[in-house]
Amino acid sequence: MSLELIDLVIVICYVLALIAIATLISREKGGHKKDTADYFLAGKALPWWAIGASLIAANISAEQIIGMSGSGYAIGLAIASYEWLAAITLIVVGKFFLPIFLKRGIYTMPQFLEQRFGSGVKYVMSVFWLGIYVLVNLTTILWLGATAINTLTGADMMIGMALLAMFAAAYSLYGGLKAVALTDIIQVVLLIVGGVLITSITLAQVGGGSAPAGFARLMTEFPERFDMILSKDNPQYKNLPGLSVILGGMWVMHFSYWGFNQYIIQRALGAKSVAEAQKGIMFAAFLKVIMPFIIVVPGIAAVALAPDLAKPDQAYPEMMKLVPTGVRGVIFAALVAAIVSSLGSMMNSISTIFTMDLYRPLFGAGKTERQLVGVGRITSFTALVFALFAARPLLAGADQVFQVIQEYTGFFTPGIVAIFLLGMFVKRATEIGAIGAVVGSFALSIALKLLAPEMPFIDRVGVVFIACLAIGVALSYLQKPASEAMVVDLGGVSFRTSAGFNIGAVAVTAILIAFYATWW
Repeated sequence: MSLELIDLVIVICYVLALIAIATLISREKGGHKKDTADYFLAGKALPWWAIGASLIAANISAEQIIGMSGSGYAIGLAIASYEWLAAITLIVVGKFFLPIFLKRGIYTMPQFLEQRFGSGVKYVMSVFWLGIYVLVNLTTILWLGATAINTLTGADMMIGMALLAMFAAAYSLYGGLKAVALTDIIQVVLLIVGGVLITSITLAQVGGGSAPAGFARLMTEFPERFDMILSKDNPQYKNLPGLSVILGGMWVMHFSYWGFNQYIIQRALGAKSVAEAQKGIMFAAFLKVIMPFIIVVPGIAAVALAPDLAKPDQAYPEMMKLVPTGVRGVIFAALVAAIVSSLGSMMNSISTIFTMDLYRPLFGAGKTERQLVGVGRITSFTALVFALFAARPLLAGADQVFQVIQEYTGFFTPGIVAIFLLGMFVKRATEIGAIGAVVGSFALSIALKLLAPEMPFIDRVGVVFIACLAIGVALSYLQKPASEAMVVDLGGVSFRTSAGFNIGAVAVTAILIAFYATWW
C-alpha cells in the first residue's frame, strides 16, 4: 500500500464533501421541477468562472494527467503542444464560433447540424459522437484512473474503475450540468494545487532539494526531452512530426475538440450571455498555459527518477509514490477530482445528445420535461456501466493511451471540422456535401493509413481535412442550395469582443511565442 491512513482520510473527506456540495447545488426552489434546460444546460445561467473552470476540469482527466505525463516520459515537452495550441484555439472559438452557436440557441452540436443541413446529418453525427464518447472517452478515463489506483494501492483494476464510476454517478447523475459545472471550480483548484505539489516535489528530488535546480538538471541531462519541434531522426517523430505540429493537422484536432465537441462546448452553451461565455473561455485559455508544467514535467522528471518503467503511463503514479504521506492524499484527491469531473461531464453530454437529438424527436412525442430528464439520467448510468465493462478489452494492451486516443479520433476529426466550417461560413454548402465530408473523412483516413503507414497521423489529419473541405464543396453543387432559413446569417452575428478579451488574447499569444522560442 502506498496510501497511508491519513491519505485515505483526506480522499474520503473530499469525496463526501463533493457529493454533499453537489447535492446542495442541485436542489431546486420549492415547486420547481428540473426541465431539460436546467439539467442539460444548467438553466443557461452559468457564470464565467464556472464555465472556465468546467472547461478545464472536463478536459484534464486521466488521459491527460496519466496519459500526457506518460508521453512526457516517452517524448518530452513536445507533447505540451496539445495544451499550448489549445489555448490559442480557445480564443478563436470564443471570438468566432460561440457567437454563432449562442445566437441559434442550441442544446447540442448535432442540433446545429440539423438546423443547418437537415436531420440526416444530425442523426449520423449523434450516433457517431455517442460511440466515441462511450467506447473511447469514458473507457479511457476509467482505465487510466484505475491504473493510478492500482499503482498506489494494489487494488484490482475492475474495483478501481467501479469506485470511480460510483463516485461520478453519485455527484453528477441527479444535478446534471449544474452540479458538474458549479463544483468544477473546487475540482480545478484541487487539480492545480495537487499538480504544483507533485511537480515541485519531484523536481526537488531531481535537484537535491531544489525544484529550480531539478528543472535545470533535467534540461542539461535530457536536452532531447525539451525539444518542442522534433527532428525526423527522433524516434517519436511519427507522433509529433516536427514543424507540421504547429502548422498542420493538430489545429484540426483542436478545433474539433474545443469548438465542435459536445463534451466540451456544452458548458459554454449554458452561459448567461456571449460575453460571459467569452470571459470563461479566456479564463480557460490562461489555465491551459500552465497545465504542461504540472502534468508533463513530472513525466520528464520520471526519466531521471524511475528510468526503467515497464510502460510510460506508469510515470505519474510512480512519481506520486515519492510524495510524503498526507501530501500524497491531496495529490491523489486531485487526480480523482480530475477523473470524476470528466466522467460527470461526459455522462451529461452523452445523456444530452441521446435525449435531445435521438429520443425526443423519435420517441418523445407527448413526453413531459420531467420524463425527458429521467431518460437523460438513465442514459448516463447505462453508458457508464457499458464503459466499465468495455474498458479492459479495449485498452489493456495499449502503451501510450493518450496517443492511442489521438489516433482513433483522428479518423473522424477532419470531417467534423470540415462540416462545421462549411455550415457556418459557406452558404452554398448542403446536406449531401456535409455527409460526403463525414464519410470521406473516415474512408480517406483508413486509405492513407493502409497506403502510407509511414505518414504521421497528425499530417494525415491535415491532408484529409483539406480533402474533406473539397469533397463537401464539390458535392454541395449536386444539390440545390439550402433554404435561406437554414443558412447561417453572419450579418446578424456580432464578432466584437471586449477590451479585456482582446488584451488576454495578446497576452496568451505572447507567452506561448516565448515558450516556443525558448524550447524550439
